Amino acid sequence: MSKPPLHDWDLAPKAAIELQKHLASGVELEDRLDTVRHIAGVDIGFEAGGEITRAAVVVLAWPPSGSGEFEVVEQVVHREPTRMPYIPGLLSFREVPAALAAFDELSTTPQLVMVDGQGIAHLRRFGVASHLGLWLDLPTIGIAKSRLCGRHAEPGNERGDWVPLVHNDETIGAVLRSRAQVNPVFVSPGHRLCLSSALEWVVACLGRTKLPEPTRLADRLASQKASQKGFDGPRGRSGSP
Repeated sequence: MSKPPLHDWDLAPKAAIELQKHLASGVELEDRLDTVRHIAGVDIGFEAGGEITRAAVVVLAWPPSGSGEFEVVEQVVHREPTRMPYIPGLLSFREVPAALAAFDELSTTPQLVMVDGQGIAHLRRFGVASHLGLWLDLPTIGIAKSRLCGRHAEPGNERGDWVPLVHNDETIGAVLRSRAQVNPVFVSPGHRLCLSSALEWVVACLGRTKLPEPTRLADRLASQKASQKGFDGPRGRSGSP
């Protein structure tokens, strides 16, 4: 799934900010979505005090079974040395390289990608889901557990209730009650999707927890592999759990 590189990753913060502003203009916020047969979930974390970036990708068949269960088609955990220190607002430069390497190891190409992180709900409208989507040229959605920027009212308490997330008079996402009486998640389009479609897909992929199944399973896979000792160097890959 390799694409021609858009840019180098070893940038100074000022240069990275300017690049974000430039790349954000290439983000598409209208639906350009092929027939969905596979949905990928992405979770990115860190090990060894932040020195190793860990990207977990789980590919699920769509639609789910009649009982609502999702079939895991493929999954990968990729580890590599972290390229950038933690800098608020520039997390995609720290996280996306490992995610791209994980996608390169897949044999299945998803038509939709859900990312544990922000899409355009970002100060420069270019969070990790947007950055990853632009590199992969795939529709992406950001599903974050916390707000990075913007303001919002409190959504209703029932599953599916949502309110707009607004920043500088622009709607940049939705605050979604994905499970009744539980703290909401922050949904924003990443690339090649509008907000209403992003919301519809997230709600369609909800199971029994607050996270949609693609990112929940990616988070679970990452946690399982992180707890294992003696992985095969920074490029260790998982097959089945």
